[in-house]
Amino acid sequence: MVSIVSLWLPVLLSAVLVFIVSSIIHMVLRYHRADVGAVPDETEVMDALRPFKISPGDYCIPHAADSNEMNSPEFVEKTKRGPVALVTVLSNGPITMGKSLALWFGYCVLVGIFSGYAAGLAIGPGAEYMAVFKMVSVVAFAGYSLAILQSAIWWHRGWGSTLRTMFDGLIYSFLTAGTFGWLWP
Repeated sequence: MVSIVSLWLPVLLSAVLVFIVSSIIHMVLRYHRADVGAVPDETEVMDALRPFKISPGDYCIPHAADSNEMNSPEFVEKTKRGPVALVTVLSNGPITMGKSLALWFGYCVLVGIFSGYAAGLAIGPGAEYMAVFKMVSVVAFAGYSLAILQSAIWWHRGWGSTLRTMFDGLIYSFLTAGTFGWLWP
């Protein structure tokens, strides 16, 4: 067994590498451009919603309080008239990335901790690179990619966006696994 404390360097270095590569993916390669689209007449839609002063949060339109209401003829009619939407409302003001980037880095560290912990339980000190790589890549892929499927299944996020994000997770898992394989005690 390898303790998680002895894996602090691969945890941090893999998080830094994933952070850098994810920045390159989103700022240079830009294949995520099509992940979200604009609504027609954006200004008019924003002007129409503004008077409602909707608090930041996640919303479903139309909204049913329970399954009985969801099956009612009135609710079904609302869905037929549309639009049917899942909406996330952010706070008003400039969109800043600082908090999200800090949380993303923390998440990368967390994936590294869980990946290292699982590998440390299964693989002893001095293990071969590929044994470490295989174990860490599976756990890291689960951390970076598998939960993304829930957004497509339950929140109807586009499958193209979902698969692109999961592909990113595959890249991140390989970076994490390579770092652990290289620095395994």
